[in-house]
Amino acid sequence: MSASSSKGTALITGASTGIGVVYADRLARRGYDLVLVARRQEKLAGVAAQLKETGRKIETLQADLTVKEDVQRVAERLSGDPAITALVNNAGVGSAGKLLDAKIDDLEAMIYLNVTALTRLTLAALPGFVARKNGLIINIASIVALAPELLNGTYSGSKAYVVNFTQALKNEVAAKGITVQAVLPGATATPFWDKAGLPVEHLPSEMVMTAEDMVDASLAGLDQGELITIPALPELASWERFEGARKELGPQLSLKVPARRYGVTA
Repeated sequence: MSASSSKGTALITGASTGIGVVYADRLARRGYDLVLVARRQEKLAGVAAQLKETGRKIETLQADLTVKEDVQRVAERLSGDPAITALVNNAGVGSAGKLLDAKIDDLEAMIYLNVTALTRLTLAALPGFVARKNGLIINIASIVALAPELLNGTYSGSKAYVVNFTQALKNEVAAKGITVQAVLPGATATPFWDKAGLPVEHLPSEMVMTAEDMVDASLAGLDQGELITIPALPELASWERFEGARKELGPQLSLKVPARRYGVTA
């Protein structure tokens, strides 16, 4: 694809392995130049070399997004580079162990990466996107956002935040030319599982999707205008019923008097 057909530049976090690498490949082939962000420069350089054949401009930016100063550097790039038209918040880490066995510092670092860094980077990119009336934000969540019983509550809670944040964000920016999407992968064959302490080989094969299939389905959902994309969900109607039930609760959640079943009288 020629430079004249460029869609701008996509900054992708967690771009050295797994889902991030596939997003880099697919977005390059869709006409985006790339800024690839990850902790390990040698892995980033390898990914950049692999993607040379796409003909796109590819830059690497080493940053550890559990470190505030590194997050700030990436945020400054997002806020100061008008060529950036897309942000993929893919960097994340999980926790599969029991809460009682967890190290609080590890959980805190996970929450910072999955929640705080994602929020800071999104809010750094948004003003420029709004000013130019053009921008794409893809936030990688997880199906555990809808299933807190799986893994443990800190990881699922961090991913529920990503879903809520994306839904609220759409309400603010949809009319300003900004497209947002939250992607909720199920089990995906990436190094994520080893880092979380549960090797993917230990999961039933029928529930594990390849990173390539996951990203291709997610981009198809993006093309179809989905705000929430669950790559493995067979029927969109299932999600629509879930959302409908949630919204039905809305008018009943904050009322002047307690529910009658509690027996509280004025």
